[in-house]
Amino acid sequence: MQIVVRGKNVPVPARLKALTEEKLTKLSRLAADVGRVEVDYSEIRNPRVSANQLCEVTVHLKRHFVKAHASATELAAALDLVLDKVSHQVARVKDKRVHRSHPRRRRIGAGAAPLVEDASGLVDEDEAEEDGAALIVKNKQFTIKPMAPEEAALQMDLLGHDFYFFTNAESGQAAVIYRRRDGHLGLIEAVG
Repeated sequence: MQIVVRGKNVPVPARLKALTEEKLTKLSRLAADVGRVEVDYSEIRNPRVSANQLCEVTVHLKRHFVKAHASATELAAALDLVLDKVSHQVARVKDKRVHRSHPRRRRIGAGAAPLVEDASGLVDEDEAEEDGAALIVKNKQFTIKPMAPEEAALQMDLLGHDFYFFTNAESGQAAVIYRRRDGHLGLIEAVG
Protein backbone atom coordinates (compact mmCIF):
# COMPACT_ATOMS: atom_id res chain seq x y z
CA MET A 1 0.00 0.00 0.00
CA GLN A 2 1.36 3.38 -1.03
CA ILE A 3 0.67 6.32 1.30
CA VAL A 4 1.14 9.87 0.02
CA VAL A 5 1.04 12.68 2.60
CA ARG A 6 0.83 16.26 1.34
CA GLY A 7 0.37 19.62 2.95
CA LYS A 8 -1.56 22.33 1.15
CA ASN A 9 -0.46 25.70 2.53
CA VAL A 10 0.54 23.87 5.74
CA PRO A 11 3.90 22.28 6.57
CA VAL A 12 3.57 18.61 7.60
CA PRO A 13 6.00 17.73 10.41
CA ALA A 14 7.84 14.40 10.18
CA ARG A 15 6.17 13.24 13.39
CA LEU A 16 2.69 13.81 11.93
CA LYS A 17 3.70 12.09 8.69
CA ALA A 18 4.87 9.00 10.63
CA LEU A 19 1.67 9.00 12.71
CA THR A 20 -0.41 9.24 9.52
CA GLU A 21 1.38 6.31 7.89
CA GLU A 22 1.07 4.22 11.06
CA LYS A 23 -2.68 4.80 11.39
CA LEU A 24 -3.46 4.33 7.71
CA THR A 25 -1.70 0.95 7.50
CA LYS A 26 -4.62 -0.36 9.57
CA LEU A 27 -6.86 0.11 6.51
CA SER A 28 -5.20 -2.89 4.88
CA ARG A 29 -6.91 -5.05 7.51
CA LEU A 30 -10.31 -3.93 6.29
CA ALA A 31 -9.70 -4.47 2.59
CA ALA A 32 -6.86 -6.31 0.92
CA ASP A 33 -7.01 -4.30 -2.31
CA VAL A 34 -6.03 -0.89 -0.91
CA GLY A 35 -3.57 0.35 -3.51
CA ARG A 36 -2.91 4.00 -2.78
CA VAL A 37 -3.93 6.37 0.01
CA GLU A 38 -3.63 10.12 -0.44
CA VAL A 39 -3.74 12.37 2.62
CA ASP A 40 -3.97 16.14 2.21
CA TYR A 41 -3.59 18.45 5.18
CA SER A 42 -4.68 22.06 4.87
CA GLU A 43 -5.79 25.00 6.92
CA ILE A 44 -9.11 26.79 6.61
CA ARG A 45 -8.25 30.46 6.60
CA ASN A 46 -11.37 31.88 8.17
CA PRO A 47 -11.04 33.52 11.59
CA ARG A 48 -14.62 32.52 12.48
CA VAL A 49 -13.89 28.80 12.13
CA SER A 50 -12.33 27.35 15.27
CA ALA A 51 -11.79 23.86 13.80
CA ASN A 52 -9.57 25.15 11.03
CA GLN A 53 -7.22 22.18 10.51
CA LEU A 54 -8.56 20.07 7.65
CA CYS A 55 -7.60 16.52 6.72
CA GLU A 56 -8.76 14.90 3.46
CA VAL A 57 -8.16 11.21 2.75
CA THR A 58 -8.68 9.43 -0.55
CA VAL A 59 -8.37 5.63 -0.61
CA HIS A 60 -7.99 3.98 -4.00
CA LEU A 61 -9.43 0.47 -4.04
CA LYS A 62 -9.77 -1.89 -6.96
CA ARG A 63 -12.62 -0.40 -9.10
CA HIS A 64 -13.61 1.99 -6.27
CA PHE A 65 -12.30 4.93 -4.35
CA VAL A 66 -13.38 6.30 -1.00
CA LYS A 67 -12.98 9.92 0.01
CA ALA A 68 -13.66 11.72 3.28
CA HIS A 69 -12.63 14.87 5.09
CA ALA A 70 -12.82 16.20 8.62
CA SER A 71 -11.69 19.29 10.46
CA ALA A 72 -10.54 19.86 14.02
CA THR A 73 -8.41 22.24 16.03
CA GLU A 74 -5.32 20.05 15.50
CA LEU A 75 -4.18 18.04 12.49
CA ALA A 76 -3.81 14.81 14.48
CA ALA A 77 -7.37 15.10 15.78
CA ALA A 78 -8.64 15.74 12.25
CA LEU A 79 -6.79 12.61 11.12
CA ASP A 80 -8.54 10.52 13.79
CA LEU A 81 -11.94 11.86 12.77
CA VAL A 82 -11.41 11.25 9.07
CA LEU A 83 -9.96 7.80 9.71
CA ASP A 84 -13.21 6.74 11.39
CA LYS A 85 -15.19 7.91 8.36
CA VAL A 86 -12.88 6.27 5.83
CA SER A 87 -12.68 2.94 7.66
CA HIS A 88 -16.49 2.85 7.86
CA GLN A 89 -16.78 3.50 4.11
CA VAL A 90 -14.13 0.90 3.23
CA ALA A 91 -15.91 -1.66 5.40
CA ARG A 92 -19.19 -0.90 3.60
CA VAL A 93 -17.55 -1.41 0.20
CA LYS A 94 -16.09 -4.70 1.41
CA ASP A 95 -19.47 -5.85 2.76
CA LYS A 96 -21.15 -5.07 -0.55
CA ARG A 97 -18.53 -7.10 -2.38
CA VAL A 98 -18.91 -10.05 0.00
CA HIS A 99 -22.70 -10.03 -0.28
CA ARG A 100 -22.55 -9.93 -4.07
CA SER A 101 -20.03 -12.74 -4.35
CA HIS A 102 -21.72 -14.90 -1.70
CA PRO A 103 -25.48 -14.77 -2.35
CA ARG A 104 -27.71 -15.61 0.54
CA ARG A 105 -28.08 -19.26 1.19
CA ARG A 106 -31.43 -20.90 0.69
CA ARG A 107 -33.04 -22.15 3.90
CA ILE A 108 -35.69 -24.35 2.33
CA GLY A 109 -33.52 -26.90 0.59
CA ALA A 110 -30.27 -27.30 -1.23
CA GLY A 111 -30.84 -25.68 -4.59
CA ALA A 112 -34.63 -25.63 -4.30
CA ALA A 113 -36.09 -22.18 -4.73
CA PRO A 114 -39.24 -21.49 -2.70
CA LEU A 115 -42.49 -20.87 -4.46
CA VAL A 116 -44.07 -17.45 -4.31
CA GLU A 117 -47.67 -16.75 -5.18
CA ASP A 118 -48.48 -13.92 -7.54
CA ALA A 119 -51.58 -12.98 -9.53
CA SER A 120 -50.96 -15.71 -12.13
CA GLY A 121 -50.34 -18.49 -9.59
CA LEU A 122 -47.25 -20.05 -7.98
CA VAL A 123 -43.89 -19.05 -9.44
CA ASP A 124 -40.26 -19.64 -8.53
CA GLU A 125 -38.68 -17.06 -6.19
CA ASP A 126 -35.81 -16.56 -8.65
CA GLU A 127 -38.29 -15.80 -11.44
CA ALA A 128 -40.12 -13.33 -9.21
CA GLU A 129 -36.86 -11.52 -8.40
CA GLU A 130 -35.96 -11.32 -12.10
CA ASP A 131 -39.37 -9.87 -12.96
CA GLY A 132 -38.96 -7.22 -10.26
CA ALA A 133 -42.07 -8.43 -8.46
CA ALA A 134 -42.34 -7.77 -4.75
CA LEU A 135 -42.02 -10.87 -2.58
CA ILE A 136 -44.15 -11.60 0.46
CA VAL A 137 -41.52 -12.28 3.09
CA LYS A 138 -43.68 -12.28 6.21
CA ASN A 139 -47.19 -13.54 6.91
CA LYS A 140 -48.96 -12.55 10.12
CA GLN A 141 -52.30 -13.73 11.47
CA PHE A 142 -54.17 -12.41 14.48
CA THR A 143 -57.70 -12.17 15.80
CA ILE A 144 -59.46 -8.85 15.59
CA LYS A 145 -62.37 -7.60 17.66
CA PRO A 146 -65.03 -5.15 16.61
CA MET A 147 -64.31 -1.61 17.76
CA ALA A 148 -65.06 1.99 16.91
CA PRO A 149 -62.57 3.92 14.74
CA GLU A 150 -61.74 6.16 17.72
CA GLU A 151 -60.74 3.12 19.81
CA ALA A 152 -58.70 1.78 16.87
CA ALA A 153 -56.86 5.11 16.68
CA LEU A 154 -56.10 4.86 20.39
CA GLN A 155 -54.81 1.29 19.96
CA MET A 156 -52.64 2.41 17.04
CA ASP A 157 -51.10 5.17 19.15
CA LEU A 158 -50.53 2.81 22.09
CA LEU A 159 -48.72 0.34 19.82
CA GLY A 160 -46.72 3.09 18.12
CA HIS A 161 -47.68 1.91 14.63
CA ASP A 162 -48.60 3.96 11.57
CA PHE A 163 -51.67 1.85 10.81
CA TYR A 164 -54.09 -0.46 12.60
CA PHE A 165 -56.32 -3.19 11.11
CA PHE A 166 -59.66 -3.78 12.86
CA THR A 167 -63.33 -4.65 12.36
CA ASN A 168 -65.50 -1.56 12.40
CA ALA A 169 -68.24 -2.08 15.02
CA GLU A 170 -70.55 0.36 13.23
CA SER A 171 -70.49 -1.37 9.81
CA GLY A 172 -69.20 -4.86 10.70
CA GLN A 173 -66.64 -4.65 7.86
CA ALA A 174 -62.85 -4.83 7.90
CA ALA A 175 -61.16 -1.43 8.15
CA VAL A 176 -57.71 0.12 8.43
CA ILE A 177 -56.94 3.36 10.21
CA TYR A 178 -53.63 4.99 9.28
CA ARG A 179 -51.58 8.08 10.03
CA ARG A 180 -51.25 10.45 7.09
CA ARG A 181 -48.13 12.47 6.31
CA ASP A 182 -49.88 15.65 7.41
CA GLY A 183 -50.38 14.16 10.91
CA HIS A 184 -54.11 13.48 10.58
CA LEU A 185 -55.71 10.03 10.43
CA GLY A 186 -57.22 8.24 7.47
CA LEU A 187 -59.77 5.40 7.44
CA ILE A 188 -60.07 2.72 4.77
CA GLU A 189 -63.16 0.52 4.96
CA ALA A 190 -64.11 -2.59 3.03
CA VAL A 191 -67.43 -2.33 1.18
CA GLY A 192 -69.50 -5.31 0.20
